[in-house]
Amino acid sequence: MKVLEVKNLQVNLKTKYGEVKAVRDVSFDLKKGEILSIVGESGSGKSVLCRSILKLLPENGYVKNGDILLNGTNICNLTDKMMSKVRGKEISMIFQDPMTSLNPTISVGKQISEAVRVHNKVTRVEAKRRAIELIDFVGIDESESRYNQYPYEFSGGMRQRIAIAIALACNPKILIADEPTTALDSIMQNKILDLIKSIQKKTNISIIFITHDMEVVNKIADRIAVMYAGKIVEIGKKEDIFSNPIHPYTVGLMSSRASFNMDKEYLPTIEGVPPNLLNPPKGEAFAIRNKNPLVIDFLEEPPMFKVSESHYAATWLLHPNAAIARDEIKAKEEKLIIHE
Repeated sequence: MKVLEVKNLQVNLKTKYGEVKAVRDVSFDLKKGEILSIVGESGSGKSVLCRSILKLLPENGYVKNGDILLNGTNICNLTDKMMSKVRGKEISMIFQDPMTSLNPTISVGKQISEAVRVHNKVTRVEAKRRAIELIDFVGIDESESRYNQYPYEFSGGMRQRIAIAIALACNPKILIADEPTTALDSIMQNKILDLIKSIQKKTNISIIFITHDMEVVNKIADRIAVMYAGKIVEIGKKEDIFSNPIHPYTVGLMSSRASFNMDKEYLPTIEGVPPNLLNPPKGEAFAIRNKNPLVIDFLEEPPMFKVSESHYAATWLLHPNAAIARDEIKAKEEKLIIHE
C-alpha cells in the first residue's frame, strides 16, 4: 500500500543569480511500513525534496510543477492552515542537529507534552503521562526525572532521542529523518539507527531516511533512491542497489564505501563536483564526472530504464545500443545519438 506518491516534482530556489533547479522531475512512492533511504552528496536535492513534502521550503523556494499525494490527497494544493493539521499528525520530521529544533529554555518533557497536545484533545496531566511514556519509548532511562531536564543536560545522542520522541508525539504515519546521525559518533550513530529500526517494527510507520553515507543506508534501508543533481538516477530494493549498482554515480558511491575498501591504502572518491543547478547541463548531469561516458551522455538526458520489477536506473548504459555506442567511442568514430 502506497502512503505517499511524489510525481514529476520540480522545486526551484530563487536567488539573486537566478533560479536554482534544486529538484528536477522527481517521482517515487513510499509504501506503508517501509524505510526508503534517499542518498546522495551534499547539494543533490535530498533535503529540499523532503522539506517540500512538508511544505517547509525556505521563503525563496517553491514547487514549480508536480504532485505530492498523501493517501491520495495532493498536499501541494493545501493552505498553510490545512498543512498545520498534516504536520506532526500525518508526517513528522527529525533533523540533523536536535539543538536547532529543541528549545533550550523549556524542559524536554514540556516540549514533548506540547507536541502531544497540538493534535490531541488531552489534559496537561494526560499529555505529561504520554511524554514520559515517549521518553521511555525512545530508550532514555529514568523518564520521570528526565521530564524536567533541559536539552543542555543531555548528550548529543540523547537529544536526538528526544527529537524523535517529539516527532512521534502524535503517532504520525510517515517520519522523515534528515541525516539524523551525521553529527554523532559511530557508536551513538548505530544506537540511533537501531532505535529507528525498532520504532519502525513496533509502529509500522513509514520512514524516509536522508543520508550521504552508504554504510548507514546498508544498515537501515529497505529501498534506496540515489539522487544526483536534483534527480533520482537509480531506485530499487537495498539488495538491488548493493548487489547490482547500474548508474555510474551509484557505482562511484559504492566504491567509496570505507568498509568496502578496508584493505586499500586510500579511499577512492568521485572526482569533480556536482554541476551548478542554476544552469543544469545538457544530457546526463553526471557525464562530466564519469570516467567512461558515452557520447550521448552529453547530448540527451536518459529516461528511467527498467532493470527488474523493483530496480530502475536512468542511464544510457541500459539502452540496447549502448554496447555499439561504447565501441564507437573507443574507435573515435562519429558521434552516435541513440533514439528509442
